[in-house]
Amino acid sequence: MKIIFLNRFFYPDHSATSQLLTDLAFHLADAGWDVSVICSRQRYDDAAAELPVTEQVNRVQVYRIWTSRFGRHNLIGRGLDYLSFYLSAAWRLYCLTREGDIVVAKTDPPMISVVAGWIARLRRAYLVNWLQDLFPEVATALKIKGLDGALGRILVRLRNRSLQQAKCNIVLGELMRQRLVAEGIPEGQIRVVHNWADGEAITPLPQAQNPLRREWGLEGKFVVGYSGNLGRAHEFTTLLDAAESLQKQKQIVFLFIGGGPQLAKVQEVVQSRGLGNCVFRPYQPRERLRESLGVADLHLVVLRPELEGLIVPSKFYGIAAAGRPTIYVGDPQGEVAQIVTRGDAGIAVVIGNGTGLAEQIVELHQNAGCCAGLGQNAHLLFEKRYSRQLALQAWCTVLNACGRKP
Repeated sequence: MKIIFLNRFFYPDHSATSQLLTDLAFHLADAGWDVSVICSRQRYDDAAAELPVTEQVNRVQVYRIWTSRFGRHNLIGRGLDYLSFYLSAAWRLYCLTREGDIVVAKTDPPMISVVAGWIARLRRAYLVNWLQDLFPEVATALKIKGLDGALGRILVRLRNRSLQQAKCNIVLGELMRQRLVAEGIPEGQIRVVHNWADGEAITPLPQAQNPLRREWGLEGKFVVGYSGNLGRAHEFTTLLDAAESLQKQKQIVFLFIGGGPQLAKVQEVVQSRGLGNCVFRPYQPRERLRESLGVADLHLVVLRPELEGLIVPSKFYGIAAAGRPTIYVGDPQGEVAQIVTRGDAGIAVVIGNGTGLAEQIVELHQNAGCCAGLGQNAHLLFEKRYSRQLALQAWCTVLNACGRKP
């Protein structure tokens, strides 16, 4: 029996979904499972990359299929990239799958569970869907044209059929589970397994021992961090309004680490408003994640309220592992908002309340003990509920329930 993972990106790619898949695949292979991965030959941040067609990495057999290479910056080109992946992946999966195998389909590209479901049915294999988001609902919420009518309803029906067919559907949070139940997916086929961070690589790092503080000229500053993707799912007006109101607080700095579709727009607003308290740095290598997450005294996690239950911001887990508090900007009843407030690991602020966000930042700046206490609570919460070890154990339980371990 094989475990066959299906996702556009895998090691050595460093995108978030790729890192999660890499962690799980390597863990299962080390535990004695026969593991294969079907992915593209590209990197998330480099469509022109040419990775080996086949190779074995840490006992995981990797099959990198041909796809077009238009990249993610053009919607038509991205659609063609998706289509070519569907076709190539379907053929490779058909050739590779045998009766009793377990096919684990992620959600990049969207709707790949439909393709995986067809092949699994033909080959009498088990299907497990690993849902990082819910498509097409995410696209509809972001007002992407063409998906709010008949096409969107057709895609939802196709997606739901693949979920109903699956042996198990892994979701990232309780709100996402509730969404699927409302769509008619049987509760017994849904399991919540949170995403994770590497708690061995990311541990609390005292500011005085963090070399990035010196390298980036942030010594003596109270740093409010935003780390990761600046995507369409995130709202930055509230954050920038808070930064503008705190310009006279010379010790408070807003640090953006990462990139994404909204990076240029955020930089443009920062420049037009003359926000000298905002600093930008690129994505950092995974081996420096402990330092980059540890630079900030607190972190901001942002999600548009209409996307609650469709996406769970995974950056929270790394922040908690680093022992830093979170200010969640979005729906106070959202998934991460409830986690941080119930765990006394942070604060929730409603989107649009830039003044309230600024007040919370000032309060934590003036009360170092409170800020440190929230960070300590976050780390304890991480170790108790969201560590990589716990998540991988939960995955092994799910896969053992789907079939026998060799």
